[in-house]
Amino acid sequence: MPTPLWCLVLVTFLPYLLAFTGSYFKMRQFGSIDNKNPRQQAAKLEGIGARAAAAQANAWEALAMFTVAVGVLHLANPEAARSGTAASLAVAFLAARVAHAAFYLANIDVARSLVFFVQVVCAVWLIALA
Repeated sequence: MPTPLWCLVLVTFLPYLLAFTGSYFKMRQFGSIDNKNPRQQAAKLEGIGARAAAAQANAWEALAMFTVAVGVLHLANPEAARSGTAASLAVAFLAARVAHAAFYLANIDVARSLVFFVQVVCAVWLIALA
Protein backbone atom coordinates (compact mmCIF):
# COMPACT_ATOMS: atom_id res chain seq x y z
CA MET A 1 0.00 0.00 0.00
CA PRO A 2 1.43 3.42 -0.91
CA THR A 3 2.67 5.69 1.87
CA PRO A 4 -0.11 8.29 1.49
CA LEU A 5 -2.70 5.60 2.22
CA TRP A 6 -0.78 4.40 5.28
CA CYS A 7 -0.60 8.00 6.50
CA LEU A 8 -4.35 8.33 5.92
CA VAL A 9 -4.93 5.30 8.12
CA LEU A 10 -2.82 6.85 10.88
CA VAL A 11 -4.42 10.30 10.55
CA THR A 12 -7.80 8.57 10.92
CA PHE A 13 -6.90 7.42 14.44
CA LEU A 14 -5.78 10.85 15.72
CA PRO A 15 -9.29 12.15 16.54
CA TYR A 16 -9.97 9.00 18.55
CA LEU A 17 -6.72 9.36 20.45
CA LEU A 18 -7.68 12.93 21.26
CA ALA A 19 -11.17 11.76 22.31
CA PHE A 20 -9.58 9.42 24.85
CA THR A 21 -7.38 12.28 26.00
CA GLY A 22 -10.45 14.48 26.39
CA SER A 23 -12.18 11.72 28.38
CA TYR A 24 -9.26 11.66 30.80
CA PHE A 25 -9.69 15.39 31.40
CA LYS A 26 -13.46 15.01 31.76
CA MET A 27 -12.86 12.43 34.48
CA ARG A 28 -10.30 14.67 36.12
CA GLN A 29 -12.44 17.80 36.06
CA PHE A 30 -15.92 16.33 36.62
CA GLY A 31 -15.26 12.94 38.22
CA SER A 32 -17.21 11.11 35.52
CA ILE A 33 -18.01 11.11 31.84
CA ASP A 34 -21.53 12.16 30.87
CA ASN A 35 -22.27 9.71 28.08
CA LYS A 36 -25.83 11.02 27.69
CA ASN A 37 -24.66 14.59 26.94
CA PRO A 38 -20.97 14.38 26.07
CA ARG A 39 -20.87 17.55 23.99
CA GLN A 40 -22.49 19.62 26.72
CA GLN A 41 -19.95 18.28 29.19
CA ALA A 42 -17.08 18.95 26.77
CA ALA A 43 -18.30 22.54 26.40
CA LYS A 44 -17.83 22.98 30.16
CA LEU A 45 -14.21 21.80 30.13
CA GLU A 46 -11.54 24.31 31.06
CA GLY A 47 -7.83 24.58 30.36
CA ILE A 48 -6.11 21.61 28.80
CA GLY A 49 -9.37 19.64 28.75
CA ALA A 50 -11.01 22.31 26.61
CA ARG A 51 -7.98 22.37 24.35
CA ALA A 52 -8.15 18.56 24.00
CA ALA A 53 -11.78 18.83 22.89
CA ALA A 54 -10.89 21.58 20.41
CA ALA A 55 -7.92 19.59 19.09
CA GLN A 56 -10.20 16.61 18.54
CA ALA A 57 -12.67 18.73 16.55
CA ASN A 58 -9.82 20.14 14.48
CA ALA A 59 -8.46 16.63 13.87
CA TRP A 60 -11.80 15.59 12.36
CA GLU A 61 -11.70 18.61 10.05
CA ALA A 62 -8.12 17.86 9.00
CA LEU A 63 -9.03 14.24 8.35
CA ALA A 64 -11.62 15.37 5.80
CA MET A 65 -9.06 17.56 4.05
CA PHE A 66 -6.44 14.81 3.93
CA THR A 67 -8.95 12.18 2.79
CA VAL A 68 -9.91 14.35 -0.17
CA ALA A 69 -6.27 15.10 -1.03
CA VAL A 70 -5.20 11.44 -0.92
CA GLY A 71 -8.36 10.31 -2.71
CA VAL A 72 -7.99 12.80 -5.54
CA LEU A 73 -4.32 11.90 -5.93
CA HIS A 74 -4.97 8.16 -6.08
CA LEU A 75 -7.93 8.46 -8.43
CA ALA A 76 -6.48 11.04 -10.80
CA ASN A 77 -2.85 9.94 -10.88
CA PRO A 78 -2.10 6.54 -9.29
CA GLU A 79 1.49 6.69 -10.51
CA ALA A 80 2.13 9.99 -8.72
CA ALA A 81 0.52 8.53 -5.59
CA ARG A 82 3.42 6.07 -5.42
CA SER A 83 6.08 8.77 -5.88
CA GLY A 84 8.58 9.86 -3.30
CA THR A 85 7.11 13.35 -3.40
CA ALA A 86 3.66 12.07 -2.46
CA ALA A 87 5.15 9.94 0.31
CA SER A 88 7.10 12.88 1.71
CA LEU A 89 4.06 15.15 1.64
CA ALA A 90 1.87 12.55 3.32
CA VAL A 91 4.43 11.94 6.08
CA ALA A 92 4.82 15.70 6.54
CA PHE A 93 1.03 16.03 6.84
CA LEU A 94 0.94 13.29 9.47
CA ALA A 95 3.82 14.86 11.40
CA ALA A 96 2.11 18.25 11.25
CA ARG A 97 -1.11 16.74 12.62
CA VAL A 98 0.69 15.11 15.53
CA ALA A 99 2.58 18.33 16.24
CA HIS A 100 -0.67 20.31 15.95
CA ALA A 101 -2.31 18.19 18.65
CA ALA A 102 0.74 18.45 20.90
CA PHE A 103 0.94 22.21 20.47
CA TYR A 104 -2.81 22.53 21.07
CA LEU A 105 -2.58 20.62 24.34
CA ALA A 106 0.51 22.56 25.39
CA ASN A 107 -1.22 25.86 24.53
CA ILE A 108 1.50 26.97 22.10
CA ASP A 109 -0.73 28.84 19.68
CA VAL A 110 1.80 30.29 17.23
CA ALA A 111 3.51 26.93 16.63
CA ARG A 112 0.09 25.29 16.32
CA SER A 113 -0.89 27.77 13.61
CA LEU A 114 2.40 27.23 11.76
CA VAL A 115 2.02 23.46 11.62
CA PHE A 116 -1.60 23.92 10.54
CA PHE A 117 -0.32 25.98 7.63
CA VAL A 118 2.21 23.23 6.80
CA GLN A 119 -0.60 20.68 6.79
CA VAL A 120 -2.71 22.74 4.41
CA VAL A 121 0.24 23.22 2.06
CA CYS A 122 0.87 19.46 2.06
CA ALA A 123 -2.77 18.68 1.25
CA VAL A 124 -2.93 21.25 -1.55
CA TRP A 125 0.36 20.00 -2.96
CA LEU A 126 -0.94 16.42 -2.97
CA ILE A 127 -3.94 17.59 -4.99
CA ALA A 128 -1.63 19.50 -7.33
CA LEU A 129 0.34 16.27 -7.94
CA ALA A 130 -2.86 14.75 -9.27
